[in-house]
Amino acid sequence: MKAKLVTTVCVLAVTLGSIASSSASEYSGPLTVATDAVVIRPACFVATVLGSAIFVVALPVAILSKSVKKTADTLIAKPAKATFTRPIGDMDALLDTDESMDD
Repeated sequence: MKAKLVTTVCVLAVTLGSIASSSASEYSGPLTVATDAVVIRPACFVATVLGSAIFVVALPVAILSKSVKKTADTLIAKPAKATFTRPIGDMDALLDTDESMDD
């Protein structure tokens, strides 16, 4: 079970990573870009992995409450988008996840 979960998360990471390449935000300074690349992205990746594990545990309750899509979006999709599709240095996208990252 653990191996399957890790494999699924890795496949998801590679798939989402190839969807859109990250480019530096036009208004970001070098410190912002470096902080994003070294601290923020790895933290978002960890949130994606942990969210995936929590989603698996919460799935029976989500099915009963008919909230699988919302649960998956909150625990997996948003952290994955913040990790793999958000332009490097674009910290505003982290704060306003509903509007700027759903494009």
